[in-house]
Amino acid sequence: MAIKKKRKPKFLLILLILLILLGVGGYIGWNSLIGPVNKNNSEEIEVEIPTGTNSSEIGKILKEKDLIHNEFIFKIYLKMHKVNSLKASVYLLHQDMSLEDIVKELEEGSTYNPDMIKLTFKEGLRITDFAKVIGEGTNHKEDEFITLMKDRNYVKTLIPDYWFLTNDILNSDIYYPLEGYLAPDTYYFDNKDVDIKDIVVTMLKQNEKNLKTYEAKMKEKPHYYLTMASIVELEGTNTENKEMIAGIFENRLSSGMNMGSDVTTYYGLQLPMTSDLTVDQFNSVNAYNTRSATMIGKMPAGPICNPGKGSISASVNPTKNDYFYFVADKNGKIYYTKTANEHAAKVQEIKDKGDWIW
Repeated sequence: MAIKKKRKPKFLLILLILLILLGVGGYIGWNSLIGPVNKNNSEEIEVEIPTGTNSSEIGKILKEKDLIHNEFIFKIYLKMHKVNSLKASVYLLHQDMSLEDIVKELEEGSTYNPDMIKLTFKEGLRITDFAKVIGEGTNHKEDEFITLMKDRNYVKTLIPDYWFLTNDILNSDIYYPLEGYLAPDTYYFDNKDVDIKDIVVTMLKQNEKNLKTYEAKMKEKPHYYLTMASIVELEGTNTENKEMIAGIFENRLSSGMNMGSDVTTYYGLQLPMTSDLTVDQFNSVNAYNTRSATMIGKMPAGPICNPGKGSISASVNPTKNDYFYFVADKNGKIYYTKTANEHAAKVQEIKDKGDWIW
C-alpha cells in the first residue's frame, strides 16, 4: 500500500511572498518619505527656527515651507536617529535636500548671514552689464567698477597670479582688459559693502577653475581662445553649433578672410544687439569690428563678452568642417553654407519666410 507524501501548504509560500513584498514596499515608501520633496529644485528657501521651538513645531515649519513630506515622519526620524538637539537660527534650505540633509544642518546650526548678497552675472554679458549688476546689488556705483576695469595699473597687479592673464590684455586698443576673463556665475558676498576688488578676484578664481581642463592647450595663447569663445558665445545657441561656428571662423582666418562676425561690430561700437546694423556701421574701423576691410585675417583686439564654459570648450575644440558661412534665423536655427552666393541665397530665403532675426 503506497503512502501519500504530505504536501507543504501553499499558504506558507504565499505568506512569505507577501511579507517580502510588504518589506520591499515599506522600504521604498520610507525612502520616498525621507527623500527630497523635489530633487530638481535647488532654489533657496529661508527658514527661521525661533529659540525654544520644539521638534513638533519645527516639523510644522518645515512642512509649511514644503521642505519635508510629512511632519509625523520627521518626528519618527528624529527618534530613530536619537536626534535631541536642533539649533534655533535662520537657515537657507532647498527642496532637493533629503530629510537627512535637513536634520544634519539643523543639528550643526546655520552659518547663514542675513546680510549676505547674491550677485548673478550671466553668460554673454559685457563688463558694462556686470557694472549694472554691481550697481544694483551693492553699495557701489556702476562707474566705480567701470573705472577699475579701465585701470591698467590695477590689471598689471593681477597678471602674475593667474596663468591665463597675459600682457595681451594690456593692448591699448582693448576697451576693458578683463573683458572675457570674469567667469559668469552666481556669487555670494557678506554684505553690500563688499570690496569691488574682492568681486573681481572671486570671478577670476572661478575662471581659473573653469579653465583648468583646458590649461594644457590654452596656455600658449589664452587670449586667442577666450576671444574666440566670446564670439561663439553670442553667435551660437548650443555647444554643438558653437563648435561648428568656431570651426568656420578657423576656416576663414586660415584662408585670409574676414571673420565677418556681426557681434564684433556691435561691440566695437558699444551698441546693444537690439536692432540691425547699417552699412556704415558694418564698415566702421576699430580694433574689434571684424566686418571692416581693415580686419582681413584678424581676430578682434580682445573678447567681446564674458563667455560661459560651453563656449570656452567650443573655442578649444572646434568642429572641423568645410563651411565658410553661417546664418541664424529668429528661431535660433543655424544654416551653414560654403560660398558667398549660397550664403546670400540662404539669407534671402530666411527673409522671404519672415524668419529674419529683426
